[in-house]
Amino acid sequence: MTDERISELRAVAHPLRLRLLSLLTGAPMSSAEAARELGISQANASYHLRLLERAGLVEVAEEVKVRGGRARRYREVASRRERSSSPEAEVAKSSTEAREVFVRALVDELVRRNAHRVAGPVLDVDAELWVPSETWKECVNVMGEVAVRLHAAASKPRTLGTERVAVTVSMFPMDAS
Repeated sequence: MTDERISELRAVAHPLRLRLLSLLTGAPMSSAEAARELGISQANASYHLRLLERAGLVEVAEEVKVRGGRARRYREVASRRERSSSPEAEVAKSSTEAREVFVRALVDELVRRNAHRVAGPVLDVDAELWVPSETWKECVNVMGEVAVRLHAAASKPRTLGTERVAVTVSMFPMDAS
């Protein structure tokens, strides 16, 4: 695993940063706008956005005038989605700690989101299977396409005609033991 990929994992290995990335997928936002949406302080949002920017996961979409000052609006970097959905993504033993921290952040975020679950179409799947290699590659590609489609359709929070949904997918090959 590359140093860049390990840095990305460490950057997103925090539930709040995962929430910020999700939020910035739908629309560019300033730290103040993101803070209001997430119910956190602007300073906290700004700190986490700077960490995500340093890791190359968000970028400044625009700068706007706000009460005599300037505010930076950030957006998620699309290349992150493309890499994360790649069936060729590598996982090396040297990155075990970074991956574990990331997975724990995913679990924490899934638990938080589950508390906001409402009635509607649901799919909960968990499996540890042995499948043909070609089937595995096809399924990873399909799920990658689904992730890209959902990200492309993401809208600004509370946009008329949209639903707030949670999507967490983690698919990976395992050793034979």
